[in-house]
Amino acid sequence: MAQETLKLVSPSIGNEGRLPRKYTGDGQGARKDMSPPLEWYGVPEEAQSLALVVEDVDAPADSDGPGVPWTHWVVVNIPSGLRGLPEGFSGKEEAMGGEYAGIKEGNNDWKVPGWRGPKPPTSGHHIRFKLYALDQTLRLGNKVTKERLVDSMDGHVVGEAELVAMF
Repeated sequence: MAQETLKLVSPSIGNEGRLPRKYTGDGQGARKDMSPPLEWYGVPEEAQSLALVVEDVDAPADSDGPGVPWTHWVVVNIPSGLRGLPEGFSGKEEAMGGEYAGIKEGNNDWKVPGWRGPKPPTSGHHIRFKLYALDQTLRLGNKVTKERLVDSMDGHVVGEAELVAMF
């Protein structure tokens, strides 16, 4: 039997690929900065955990510089048997308990843990959701960052999936 390829999707990001406003810093009425629901399929058998990095790949370094990825969310130690994160998950992993309790949210580029939605000054930004299947559970200490995650993943990635949304 052929192994399924790791796939990442969101029921809230439609075929047009737009990230709905309620997941952004601008929001939609009283709802804003909610983490979007995510689902994944085809996790490799050898995966022990999953990690997620969400970045704005079109964020400007400064007014004259080239774009650099701006990190919106880092999530590590997602159990390999879990098949998604529900809408509004960020900040609620301990309250949800069960399989979610061991998940750790890292600091974004605002230097705070959890999801912080995009609020770029112009539209047309690409928000990249990247899911990594890892052959180990990571021990990154109390301060998880994208940089620490990337350094610790070296040689341990057994699958990757990507989802790109527009804002």
